[in-house]
This record gives sequence, C-alpha cells and structure tokens, in this order.
Amino acid sequence: MDDAFTLLRRAVDLLPEDAVAESGRTVGDVREDIGRQEWEMVLGVLMEIGDVHPVSLDFWGLLAEAARQMMLDRSRRWCQWRGWEVEHGTVRATLSLTDAEEGRRRTAFSGDGRLRPMWDIGNHTADGERGLSIARLWVEYAETLGPGETADVRLAPLRPEQWRDLKCGDVITMHEARPVAGTATVIEVLPPRA
Repeated sequence: MDDAFTLLRRAVDLLPEDAVAESGRTVGDVREDIGRQEWEMVLGVLMEIGDVHPVSLDFWGLLAEAARQMMLDRSRRWCQWRGWEVEHGTVRATLSLTDAEEGRRRTAFSGDGRLRPMWDIGNHTADGERGLSIARLWVEYAETLGPGETADVRLAPLRPEQWRDLKCGDVITMHEARPVAGTATVIEVLPPRA
C-alpha cells in the first residue's frame, strides 16, 4: 500500500492541468504545496477541486485512503461519500427539522453521514401502504443540525434506484420515528458519473 503522500501525488495526476478549486487554487498550486510537503493543505485543496470539477471514483478513493492514513476521519468520510456519489448519483435537498416541541429529536445530530433516517419519497408498498426508504444524510457546510434548524443536505439512499424519479421541487419527509422529523425540498438530482 502506498503512503498517504504518494496517494495524494497520484490523485493530482488524475486531474486536468486546468482544474481549479472554487477558492481559485489550481493544480499547479497543489504541486507547489506538495513540494513544500504541506500534506493536509494538499488534501484540502484536492477535495475542493473535486467538489467543483468532475473527477473519477479512483480520485476519491485515493483521497479517502490518504485521509485515513493521515487520521483525518471527517475528511476520509467525505471522500468516501463523494466516491459513492460518483457511482450512484446525488440527491441534494434543503432540510428543515421540526422544533424540539413538535418532534422527538431534542438534540443536534452529527452531519457527517452517519445518521440513516427513513424518508417518505412518495413510494408505496405492494399493498398500497406508504413505503419508507432509508438514506444516509450529510449536512453541507455545518458540523451538526439540530431541532428547528434548516440546512442543505446530501442524501445517500440505501437503494438509489428507488429515488430516480425525484426532481427539483419535490417535497420529501424525514422520519426517525413518529411524528415527522423534518421536511426537505429537493434542490438537485444528478445521475451517476461512473
């Protein structure tokens, strides 16, 4: 197994030279950071570039393993998440959690993809009952999400094929138990790229 630094160098080689992060950092900048051995910065900029530039499943795999070796657990999980999205597609939504007085949730949850709530996305069982689907949840730009709060989220369905009919503007509901835990409006549905 290659060390983290070799993995990062290999990931840079998978990018076109004109790839640029939203911050304006370029592949050339990343190569300079590698020369200075600024490994955590290299990982961060590569993740930024991958977030705005179409990259391969292999790219995210290299970054995930490098982050694991560097003991950057949240970065590792994000890279694994993004690799999953390349393979299965992306569902993004704006989620509003119910207030603590209305719902069962009393505390915030970690937004790093570990929560696996059930979702009513409009599917029904064979006998016509409401069918709930499971999807992991990643909160964008926040470490946690608590009762009464709203944030954009990314969903990783357990069975992605059940979610293919969603479109922008659809309203879906999140369930952790009864009653409804939150309501989300779909803002983006992207197909797999792998």
